[in-house]
Amino acid sequence: MSRRNILIVTCALLLSNAMSGLDNTIINTALPAIISDLHGIELMGWIVAIFLLGTAVSTPLWSKFGEHMGNKTAYQLAAMFFVVGSLLEGLAPNIWFLIIARAIAGIGNGGVVSLPYIIYAHMYENPRKRMQVLGFVSASYSIATIVGPLVGGYIVDTFSWHWVFYINVPIGIISALLVQLYYKTNPKYIRKSAVDYLGAVLMTVALISLLAGIEMIGSGSAVLIAALLIFALILFIALMRVETHTSEPIIPSSLFHNRPLVIDFILFALIWGAFIGFLIYSPMWAQGILGTSALIGGATQIPGSLTDLIGSNSVAPIRRHLTPQRVVALGIVALTMTFVMMLLFGINTPYWVILIAAAFEGMGNGICFNELQVKVQQDADPNDVPIATSFSFLIRMLSQTLTAAIFGIIMNNALRKGVAQAGGSITMKMMNKLSDATNISSLPSKLLPQMRQILYNGLHNIMVVALVLMLLSLGLNLWAQKLEREKYARLRKIKAGQQQVQS
Repeated sequence: MSRRNILIVTCALLLSNAMSGLDNTIINTALPAIISDLHGIELMGWIVAIFLLGTAVSTPLWSKFGEHMGNKTAYQLAAMFFVVGSLLEGLAPNIWFLIIARAIAGIGNGGVVSLPYIIYAHMYENPRKRMQVLGFVSASYSIATIVGPLVGGYIVDTFSWHWVFYINVPIGIISALLVQLYYKTNPKYIRKSAVDYLGAVLMTVALISLLAGIEMIGSGSAVLIAALLIFALILFIALMRVETHTSEPIIPSSLFHNRPLVIDFILFALIWGAFIGFLIYSPMWAQGILGTSALIGGATQIPGSLTDLIGSNSVAPIRRHLTPQRVVALGIVALTMTFVMMLLFGINTPYWVILIAAAFEGMGNGICFNELQVKVQQDADPNDVPIATSFSFLIRMLSQTLTAAIFGIIMNNALRKGVAQAGGSITMKMMNKLSDATNISSLPSKLLPQMRQILYNGLHNIMVVALVLMLLSLGLNLWAQKLEREKYARLRKIKAGQQQVQS
């Protein structure tokens, strides 16, 4: 490929990243209006989790399709799934239709967010150059997440939430067309071996059963929940057996024999599981507790978008002075500060504190993502780079899916407990309206403080769980730094020995 074509394809893939960023921030901004209009506060966890689940289960499949049919065709197909899903989301007449449309968009998102990183690895073989490109990737995502809350909030306040999903339709079509015209798949990256369809089906059904079981905790039958979880466990065991006897496994077991790579995966899981708690619920904190508009609530995402760009682009220069795990430690500490701040001030947390917490969240996320993404590709065997890249996305999405479901359970338990203690004066329908500031006038003013306390109890518990996850990631990182120091000490000793032999 010529430099011109590489540049155009890179820009097309940056559009896909921006498209994903728009969806993530717009849905968080529009969520209060959606659950108010469709009466879905108890299914709010599904609105977020089903999209992440679709992303998670499809991510390793898209990388396999890329190997067998070419990354070009696979990316275009993924973009079309995302476009169709976005269109259906905007047309959703009820909460269940929206959830199904979110699943379709999530399946497309799995390829839209993971395939570009595999393509980048092929187009930019130099790790330092690739790290610079990933800085631009973070920039495109950050710009989208800055524009998303503003545009999304304006659309929700001026028109309706349906229109926030239509924005991605032209972006996805343009990106797919540019890839069609200018990207050329290198034949050496295409394999003709069979796809592990049985493994794919087992993994998909197992993950859906696991998510459904977790989502139903607190609201469904205990027998049904237990049956779903046991069924998921049986399918995971079957998946492990199938994967050990197939020539082209969806998830090669060799990935788990690489200790540095496994540490990368676990850090991805802990960090992304925690930060989604702030990403989803900070707009609701602003709108439900502080009574802001959708536009102002969505603006809580803006400081993080700016600092995400700063953090991501700071990794390359920082790496000249610090080892990879120490760079990751900086990001973890920044993210930990986010949840510490959200817990310090309680229900009286002022708006400016949420903005500062968001700035720490963006800085930490930018640093961790850029460093860990390149580190995964460097720690993996060269032949495993595509699947390791997609599996790191699977880990992130699966972590976000499960924690979003758990956060939904935590919120629902707090809401149900608060409504029950109110003795009939507060209903779940009223709590639905509280999440959208435009409906505040229809609620009894004397009950607003009690209703906000109920909502705060759920948000507080979510932030506590997120903080625990960040502390666990910090502990793992400290151990990884110890292993890293031992590794570099061995390398220095070997190098010194080689120099003595040469002298």
